[in-house]
Amino acid sequence: MSNIACLLMACQLAKQKFECRVSSVLNKNVKSYGKQFMFDDESETCWNSDSGSPQWVFIKFDQEVELSCIKIQFQGGFAGKKCWIEAGSDLKNLDYIQDIFPEDINLLQTFNLDFSKKASAFKIIFDSSTDFFGRIIIYKLSLS
Repeated sequence: MSNIACLLMACQLAKQKFECRVSSVLNKNVKSYGKQFMFDDESETCWNSDSGSPQWVFIKFDQEVELSCIKIQFQGGFAGKKCWIEAGSDLKNLDYIQDIFPEDINLLQTFNLDFSKKASAFKIIFDSSTDFFGRIIIYKLSLS
């Protein structure tokens, strides 16, 4: 799928009900750094993980959706290095889909899947980070 096609697709997070879980939040301060800030379209707010690896984001939809691409905006210096996507029916039933290779930049990055995947649950695993302490900072996350 081309980047243009991915841009034209509506974000599944805007169209469908979903729940989100994350591996950690910096100092457990969810009011300042919680997962909700990845989806608020504010340029000043973000999810900030605590230190340690791996970190992850888990999205569970009420029904099965088709995923073709993921968009992530990291804070430079706190981006994922070794990363991959899993999909399935719930947190305990996930299969590996593919690796993604983020750059250590502040810009919104698009990761097209080799093959679109239908599932109700998706997990993005950041096995390592560009941050020495393993922290991940995400300003925006979108699934299309």
